[in-house]
Amino acid sequence: MTRTPALYAVADATAGRALRHIWRPRVAGLEHLPADRGAIVCANHLSVGDQLFLGVTVPRHIAFWAKAEYFRATGLRGALTRRVVTGMGAIAVERAGGRAVLGAFDAAVPILRAGGLVAIFPEGTRSPDGRLYRGRTGAVRLAERAGVPIVPAGITGTRGARPADLFRPWRRPVSITFGPPLEVAGRAGTAAAIRALTDELIAAIGELSGQEYVPHYAPR
Repeated sequence: MTRTPALYAVADATAGRALRHIWRPRVAGLEHLPADRGAIVCANHLSVGDQLFLGVTVPRHIAFWAKAEYFRATGLRGALTRRVVTGMGAIAVERAGGRAVLGAFDAAVPILRAGGLVAIFPEGTRSPDGRLYRGRTGAVRLAERAGVPIVPAGITGTRGARPADLFRPWRRPVSITFGPPLEVAGRAGTAAAIRALTDELIAAIGELSGQEYVPHYAPR
């Protein structure tokens, strides 16, 4: 298994503990996360809080894909952002897709092969209206390359939550449900197969989140 970065452990013991106490998120299906191998966790994306709630409900370190702009941020605030995303073990990903995403693959594969968890939001961006949008194929391609399964997750209750909302004394019900792993190995040999597996993954996420599906990519 991979080691938990020190900053991630500190954040979980402080901010994570506060989030669990204030929001008391409901969690189901944690048994679907493999204990003896790596996996990719793929969830719907409603709010900036989704990463936080995934992080505080899974009792293992999760390496999140984060847009590369965070790692290039400038100024005093940018320096703090760079330190946080690096210290939390995040993986920089270029959102242009195509060959630009290969750097993220190179960083994620060793983590997965060492038994770690990597989180990806396959819609590629937050949903603008609460619906579930067509998935991008990066998660399936990464799972095939690393030889690990994908665990779908459905998040509810976070839509519209901003960072400032997360530690306010009021809360709305938040739930995260993990589904059975999707095995990719040996099934993603063609572009058509990768597309079909991605659609299967999005359908599984939709079953868990209860969202209406939109058959095109979410606007960025």
